[in-house]
Amino acid sequence: MKYFEVYDPYYALIKAENKEAARDEYVANVADDDGTLIDEIKEVDRDYALVKYSRGKDEDGNLIPIPEILNDFQSGENLVLLIDPTLA
Repeated sequence: MKYFEVYDPYYALIKAENKEAARDEYVANVADDDGTLIDEIKEVDRDYALVKYSRGKDEDGNLIPIPEILNDFQSGENLVLLIDPTLA
């Protein structure tokens, strides 16, 4: 799996097989694509994504539990790990 960040129009950290799958996850779970989204998606290092996700908070403002973090990183499915807090 690869890890991707999007900053515009809304922030998201996404785990996906490739950039196109990351785009699909973003559109399904975060916001629509105005035609420029694929250019906004940037691949990031796995360790960077893990640290960023480990500092993230859930919908209630609590840190994400370590077992959930590990499960999400070890699963083979595409996931939106973090989104812009204004959207939650």
